[in-house]
Amino acid sequence: MPHGLPRKIRIAFILQAMLASLGILLGAWLVSLVIKHSLVSAALREEAAYFWTLHEASPTQPPPNTQNIRGYLVETGRSSLSLPANLRELPAGFHELRRDDQLVWVDVRPEGRLYLVFLRSRAELLAFWFGIVPVLLTLLAVYGASWVTYRASKRLVSPVNWLARRVSRWDPAKPQASDLDPQKLPADMQGETRQLAAALHSLANRVTENVARERNFTRDASHELRTPLTVIRVASDMALADETASPRQQRSLQRIQRAGREMEAVIDAFLILAREADVEPQMEMFDVVEVVRHEVDTATELMADRPVHVELHASGVVELHGPPRVLQVVISNLVRNACNYTDEGRVDVFVEHDRVRVHDTGIGMSPDALEKAFEPFYRAEPDRPQGTGLGLSIVRRLCDRFGWKVTLTSQPGKGTEATVIFR
Repeated sequence: MPHGLPRKIRIAFILQAMLASLGILLGAWLVSLVIKHSLVSAALREEAAYFWTLHEASPTQPPPNTQNIRGYLVETGRSSLSLPANLRELPAGFHELRRDDQLVWVDVRPEGRLYLVFLRSRAELLAFWFGIVPVLLTLLAVYGASWVTYRASKRLVSPVNWLARRVSRWDPAKPQASDLDPQKLPADMQGETRQLAAALHSLANRVTENVARERNFTRDASHELRTPLTVIRVASDMALADETASPRQQRSLQRIQRAGREMEAVIDAFLILAREADVEPQMEMFDVVEVVRHEVDTATELMADRPVHVELHASGVVELHGPPRVLQVVISNLVRNACNYTDEGRVDVFVEHDRVRVHDTGIGMSPDALEKAFEPFYRAEPDRPQGTGLGLSIVRRLCDRFGWKVTLTSQPGKGTEATVIFR
């Protein structure tokens, strides 16, 4: 798990330490500036004010000359040749002479000019002890606290990480529920994590049972549902072979045969949808026109008592590699849907080299109805007796299963066109 919880926690602590370090270093830099400029400048100003007070009391008072401060006084009207050359041209105020390693305060009064010099290196030493050293100690404390917190957090999330690794290796079709058996859990997995592991263990068992039931159902249904349909087909074939049967009986037997074939196609399609996506159904090359013609003939027979004309338009053979019974179910739903919503007019079915189009002159659909057309149980006109609203939903699921594309275009009162594109 390259992006697991422990890694995210580690990154969070690293970012936290980096941001804290940046903030503390910025604070240290500001402290250094304050010490070198504000504090030293304030101290020199106070020293200058104190000197002028003494000078007023005793004009012979010499300028300050201590371990930290060196003073120079140039009285009004006197020459400044005794003053160091680097100080002679400085105006009043605070100055930093990096090359000479000096911080200078120049105080101008009517009595003269006072120069107070403080060593810049000594100011940096003060900044180091009162700024850098506390910062380093603070950084060490932050890093130590972050490391301890990270180790504690890692221990807390390690059971969750262990659980995530086990679940990530599961096969969705057959999860290894035994990995989370309560007897196999690590000793440090307690509390909510153990409850979560127990819930996943129970879920995996239920999934395994459901998958087994589904496989058993599809296997048994495939066999048990086809057996009576085979009996119906064989019995109807034998009855049609009887020359004494009346034309009416023959038409009924033919309808029984056609309904049996349709039922077989529907069963195959539903079993395909019920199986896992990686289980490929039986595929073959077949003529799309023949499948569509069968559905058009069936619709024509059903529309015999209604003013609706169903016609097939095909210029030649169109071959497709896939399950023919699935296409039969798709076309059957689209054609019958078009017939159900066409009170009078035409239903034209066009077979082209890469698609089938079903166009009707029925009631059409509004834009809102088009958006919901493929939803289960949705019907554009609920008052109509035909249909349950599942046909287009089944068509969409079957087309998605085999990589086909189904689209609808419609205008209210003018009709609808459904298109199946074989990609």
